Amino acid sequence: MVCKNTRKTIIWHANTSDLVPQGSILNLDTQNGLILGDPQGTTLWTTDLVVGNIDYGFMNDTGNFVVMRSDSTDPLWESFKNPTDTLLPDQTLERGGFLVSQRSQANFTQGRFYLRMLDNGNLVLVTKRVPSNSVDDDEYYNSGTFDPTNITNSGDKLVFEENGVMYILKRNNQRKIPGSISSASQNYHRVSLNFDGFLSHYYHSRSSNSSGWDVFWSQPDNICVEATKEFKEELGRGAFGIVYKGVMTIGSRNLVAIKKMDRVSHDTQKEFMTEVNVISQTHHKNLVHLLGYCNEGPHRLLVYEYMSNDTLASFIYGDPKPNWSQRTKIAMGIAWGLSYLHEECSTQIIHCDIKPQNILLDDYRVARISDFGLSKLMMINQSRTFTNIRGTRGYVAPEWFRNSQVTVKVDVYSFGVLLLEIITYRKHYENEESYGLETILTNWVLDCFQEGKLEALVESDIEALNDKKQLERFVMVGIWCIQEDPLMRPTMRKVCQMLEGSVEVTIPPCPYDFSITI
Repeated sequence: MVCKNTRKTIIWHANTSDLVPQGSILNLDTQNGLILGDPQGTTLWTTDLVVGNIDYGFMNDTGNFVVMRSDSTDPLWESFKNPTDTLLPDQTLERGGFLVSQRSQANFTQGRFYLRMLDNGNLVLVTKRVPSNSVDDDEYYNSGTFDPTNITNSGDKLVFEENGVMYILKRNNQRKIPGSISSASQNYHRVSLNFDGFLSHYYHSRSSNSSGWDVFWSQPDNICVEATKEFKEELGRGAFGIVYKGVMTIGSRNLVAIKKMDRVSHDTQKEFMTEVNVISQTHHKNLVHLLGYCNEGPHRLLVYEYMSNDTLASFIYGDPKPNWSQRTKIAMGIAWGLSYLHEECSTQIIHCDIKPQNILLDDYRVARISDFGLSKLMMINQSRTFTNIRGTRGYVAPEWFRNSQVTVKVDVYSFGVLLLEIITYRKHYENEESYGLETILTNWVLDCFQEGKLEALVESDIEALNDKKQLERFVMVGIWCIQEDPLMRPTMRKVCQMLEGSVEVTIPPCPYDFSITI
């Protein structure tokens, strides 16, 4: 169902767990009410009716769709009693009732944020952790309308009156009102639980020249700024801005990482929302999950899971160093994460800046790729080398320098360099005075491979030397990934298969025609 204004706004949808295929049909059945079926006739969703003998259904002027029987004035089913993510004036949310957000701005399947009117009288905003969608809800807003000393002073229902005023009606008929609003006779009103977890009251002028929906209030208020404690505890700096540590009651933990996007052009409002929408739809164990965002004027913040074990760079270049088993698992995790971004997302994502600093480690040192989906937002002069190049020197694929078409193979190249770093504990470029001919990592690895001196790459790592076949396989995969010709590089899916040993790895050719690389 849509709200009638110059731009149609969806205010109710059949809350199915999966996307409905094209060609699906909605019917009104005399016994079962509304039935949504796919082109093959399989039932996808129905109204939950106790009594049959249905005669008709209609939409009234409040926006409530009702299913009726001719011998009764009470609806057998109504959309107002079965809301999805939006409430309209004249609608109430009884104890036990809830709204659920959609998964993303364009995906109307169930999301992970809920507005619940609890039996005890509290109105709460809660979230379920993705992808497990566990039964335990974590509150990030509470109305405080439960009174354990006087149950009659506790909340009974959430009421959205015809005049546009919303309040919690207590059992003693007292009201808790968030505030007054402009005249309902001049505006349309709705309250929606957005896919990012914000509950917002919108109003829209009834005049024909209205610019659209405006926000009257939102809960929680200033969630990102409050969480960062005014941006005092810095975690790190990157191509898009500074990352801060924050505290929020969202998900199963309190700590979050908040990226302040101060290096993103202010003229990219549409692009920012597009990219946030794409990122919000990604769910993989080897990606850092986006929990929410803030987009108010010049303030653009992204809220991510907090990763307790810092970056891969601090792990492989620090002390003590990870063992061979840890390094191979980390490499595999990164490979599967990239494969997911390239081939399994609804919108293909090219990372463009794979490097140790953009790989984070969680509590169990599982590799999590960060900063994906953001390359289109970087201001033109924020890249590290040339204004039209994305990425970091040493990890940038050769085609960036040739004005060639950029494909997912640029990530394969960067992963190849990163894989060789993981194997050797070496950076892509070391100090020439200390390392001499071993300064450029890719050249040194290629020389050792061609000369059959793989043991030099891992020095005294007994665990790696005890599994020389796996060591050789990983080195060969790395060399395949850094081929100068992108067509020679494998896909990340094939890289995963080669690393795990399910696909044979043939001897790679020399990656380039000359011994000197950029």
